[in-house]
Amino acid sequence: MTKNLEDKEILDQINGFLQDQESSDYMSLIFKLLGDPTRLKIIYVLSKTPMRVTDIANILDMSQSLISHQLAELREAKLIKVKRVSRNAIYSLDDAHVLSIFNQAHEHAKHERHRND
Repeated sequence: MTKNLEDKEILDQINGFLQDQESSDYMSLIFKLLGDPTRLKIIYVLSKTPMRVTDIANILDMSQSLISHQLAELREAKLIKVKRVSRNAIYSLDDAHVLSIFNQAHEHAKHERHRND
């Protein structure tokens, strides 16, 4: 056993994570949802400003029904939220954590792309 595995605090942290199935399942869902290029584009667009479905569809040059379906999945996972203003549904990121996850992945992708040049 390496020295780190003899450290009770480290073992407690590992065991705590391994036993928290609910958090592991939710993390897996987040990564699954962010694994789709269309949903990543939606997250990016919403990181700039809250928008209506029609605006997102126009920017991404995709159908409103496709965007609505993707928004529903992101909303169900609590990655985005919706606010009703009159007859409009305005979508936005749920909180700063979503943007942080996106930005970290984006920075890593850029780093890897340039490292391989």
